[in-house]
Amino acid sequence: MNRRFDGAPGATIPERVAATVRPEILALTKYAVAKAPGMIKLDAMESPFPLPEAVRAKVAAAAALVPVNRYPDGGADALKAALTQAFGLPGPASVILGNGSDELIQLITMALARPGATMVAPEPSFEMYRMNALFAGMRYRGVPLRADFALDADAMEAAIAGERPALVYLAYPNNPTGNLFDTAAVERVLRAAPGLVVVDEAYHAFADASFLARLADFPNLLVLRTVSKIGMAGLRLGYAVAAPEWIAEFDKVRPPYNLNAMTQAIAPVLLAQQDMLAAWAQELKGQRARLEAALARLPGVSVFPTRTNFVLVRVPDAPRWFDALRMAGILVKNRHGVHPLLEHCLRITVGTPAENDALLTALAALR
Repeated sequence: MNRRFDGAPGATIPERVAATVRPEILALTKYAVAKAPGMIKLDAMESPFPLPEAVRAKVAAAAALVPVNRYPDGGADALKAALTQAFGLPGPASVILGNGSDELIQLITMALARPGATMVAPEPSFEMYRMNALFAGMRYRGVPLRADFALDADAMEAAIAGERPALVYLAYPNNPTGNLFDTAAVERVLRAAPGLVVVDEAYHAFADASFLARLADFPNLLVLRTVSKIGMAGLRLGYAVAAPEWIAEFDKVRPPYNLNAMTQAIAPVLLAQQDMLAAWAQELKGQRARLEAALARLPGVSVFPTRTNFVLVRVPDAPRWFDALRMAGILVKNRHGVHPLLEHCLRITVGTPAENDALLTALAALR
């Protein structure tokens, strides 16, 4: 049955908005991106390292050749080749690129949101999974992690059996908890799921683990990644790898020019700097271990194991500590109130040695 617009001809703008926009969108709070001018930014899992001058010169030369009056390559073929070479993407699989992995989450969800379809994901996890289910009109079923943030494979299997989901998301490692789910538990989900399972490897550079080599083992597996965490957040580049049959369908809902010409020109230049990227990742893993040890020595602070470029900690009073750090010029992410398992938790991105020093000094002053 057709639904007509219920707003009166003389309605105010707020009344027209309320009568027209979907009620579940009206009820939402938008994803907040904090402004951080002049602050030490440890809230968004970006790389803290600026490009060396020699690499900046190569980037500038590549950017100068971009014909900005023309549309970019719709297939981004040169960039796909650069990603394949840089990360050893498996040959039989296909690749699709997105404006960050966020766009790929949106496209995948939209493509699978048949009437009555369900998405299943563990909680707490990346909140854009649930939000994209809502955007696409897909039913969402969250499955709580165990108290130690481990994936509850029994509960996931039960949810899959009951819901028969078209789509399952698993962040590997998980955000915001930072831990790497047990391989056998992930395999159980892959075997149980009747639809697609997206293994989101946004933090693969720090995890020393991946399901990329397992694509041939599981026909319902898609591996999702981003280059944002390894030094290219400003380029907004994500990529997904799966069997060609999956990628062909997702490519149908991808906007024809979703990846801009500058990203297509600059990303291959940076992907060719594998020694630099590897050194940055190694430096951050070393700083991560140092930060974990120092945070664990603070009174009343619990540090959770992490395989990412951030550390999740439980503190005595997360809102007060968050505000105190902000007053000290340091921005972290307050996860208190997001989920019961994250009570009084702060998520802290690993920064440079100097940034980590400043964080630890500020935290040591808190009582």
